Amino acid sequence: MNPPDRHSVVASAATFASFDAVIDVRSPAEYAEDHVPGALLCPVLDDAERARIGTMYKQESPFQARRLGAALVAQNIARHLEDALAGKPRDWRPLVYCWRGGKRSAAMAHVLREVGWDAKTLAGGYKSYRRWLVRELAALPGALTFRVIHGATGSGKSRLLRALERCGAQVLDLEELAAHRGSVLGDLPDRAQPTQKWFESQLLAALQKLDAARPVYVEGESRKIGQVQLPAALIEAMRAAECLLLEAEVGTRVRLLMEEYGHFFGDPEALGTQLDCLAGLHGRARVGEWKALAARGAWPELVERLLVEHYDPAYRRSALRNFEQLPQAAVLRVPAPDEPCYERLALELVRHAASHRPHRLAPVA
Repeated sequence: MNPPDRHSVVASAATFASFDAVIDVRSPAEYAEDHVPGALLCPVLDDAERARIGTMYKQESPFQARRLGAALVAQNIARHLEDALAGKPRDWRPLVYCWRGGKRSAAMAHVLREVGWDAKTLAGGYKSYRRWLVRELAALPGALTFRVIHGATGSGKSRLLRALERCGAQVLDLEELAAHRGSVLGDLPDRAQPTQKWFESQLLAALQKLDAARPVYVEGESRKIGQVQLPAALIEAMRAAECLLLEAEVGTRVRLLMEEYGHFFGDPEALGTQLDCLAGLHGRARVGEWKALAARGAWPELVERLLVEHYDPAYRRSALRNFEQLPQAAVLRVPAPDEPCYERLALELVRHAASHRPHRLAPVA
């Protein structure tokens, strides 16, 4: 898209980086669904005002709606100037956007230019940002070299990713971005999942920070993590990438999962509701046995049965079918679910990557 006038710019990574601030003037509900990462919310109409103006425009009079809308927009812009935008220096350069790059962003940018700031609008608004984002998500993964960490549930893939990041390696933590651990019990107790669009915005921001000359460690995932879906290009790049396989005994994995899923122990009913989702795969009789173990607090036995009867068969079916290099993966053995173990593994991986040698890793003692 070409900018329609000298006060507009087109969406690109360079564009967003060239401004001191990006201002989203849409309503709070629009912003909550998705926005340019780091954008400052300064709505010129809040949710109730926007609904009121829209109803008036359709049911009463477009002229009356525009008149009331102009008054509300002016009041809200004045409030932002006195609040969120107070104290900005003379050479401050903001980029303003709304839904389609129309009246809301034009009104805010006009007032900011009258103040003396070099304010620009985003041509096409949020919709042009989304089109650009989709193109970028289709292109960026193919330029990166992924190393995909596999392992049965409880082997500590996320712990290894965190250790790798602490050791200076490049990491793409998809489960952190998705606020979900990627299984039927993967909901986080203190975080809701992002919307699909907001997940994609955060994912693009994370991908743009990665150096294509260095490997990127990522956990092997299915197409969906909870309720959010991974872009096709990212899935394709991961499934064709070099694999690393974490292996741990069942007892080690039970200990790790007891630590990470402890929030279920205090709420067996919530756990039971989640387990009911597996009745179609395992039958109500087996799910009933699992729920009975939860009801009497037999947590280690329940976790082991879930691993052996549900998670391990599901992992073997999915991983071997979808990741073509997994049979040739270097094996990383995990004797204990503690942080020093994963730190040692991470350091060894980083050293091998720095030496540009293929992975031939010894077990961690």
